[in-house]
Amino acid sequence: MSIASFPMYDFPEVREALDSLWAVLRNELASSNDDVPEALMHDKPLDAIWSDKALFVSQCCGYDLVNRHAGVLRPVVTPRYTAPGCDGPNYCSQIVVAEDSKIDEIAAVQRGVCVINGFESHSGMNALRALVAPFHQEGRFFSRVCVSGTHAASLAAVARGEADICAIDCVTHALLARHRPAALAGTRILCRSASAPAIPFVTRIDRDEDITRRLQGAILTVLADPALSDVCEALFIGGGEIVPLSAYDSISEFEREAARRGYPLLC
Repeated sequence: MSIASFPMYDFPEVREALDSLWAVLRNELASSNDDVPEALMHDKPLDAIWSDKALFVSQCCGYDLVNRHAGVLRPVVTPRYTAPGCDGPNYCSQIVVAEDSKIDEIAAVQRGVCVINGFESHSGMNALRALVAPFHQEGRFFSRVCVSGTHAASLAAVARGEADICAIDCVTHALLARHRPAALAGTRILCRSASAPAIPFVTRIDRDEDITRRLQGAILTVLADPALSDVCEALFIGGGEIVPLSAYDSISEFEREAARRGYPLLC
């Protein structure tokens, strides 16, 4: 039995919209006779989803796409997200500090405490590493780097004064602003990271090309359907584009540029 999962922005507040999107997408694919999953899978660990040979479609952070899961997953369609900080198929990270922080530029965070959602996150770690790389001293910029596990937990740590800065996926930040404004209370946006290709819909790289093309066409059709405008608006999606895997090398370039500057590790 094949698997479908849209885990990257699977907030309880938008789960109904995600399920509605899948129902229409599944209907679009129904005539293809492919093994199309009945429903989205929620709450299964990401690595278990992405490494499962039964994977039909999912979403994956670009950092995973070019690192741990390189050679396993491929992008199918990249949404054009409409959240603040997005531009076409690209997105960025909102760099967040405490609301009452005296920090007024990224260089001023030097020797501060950083909190990230995880070391394999582009938006939470890789984009921030590239941003502070020009200001490191002997390979170190922060006094300490903590791992929170989620963007929401990183924001909470900054709001409580346990960390000075975090980097938040701009789509996540917009979803929290809409549905959980209390999660942003006590914080403010300092600046934005450079842009990179946004989180794509993905499938296995070894999936049959005909099936992949049908999936690609179905996603593009559904994301452009005016009848789904309310569903897409709930997900901050304004359409989709075919962005080749090679474009995601720009995410690796964030990493390479930091290394060229003598700052290979966020620390």
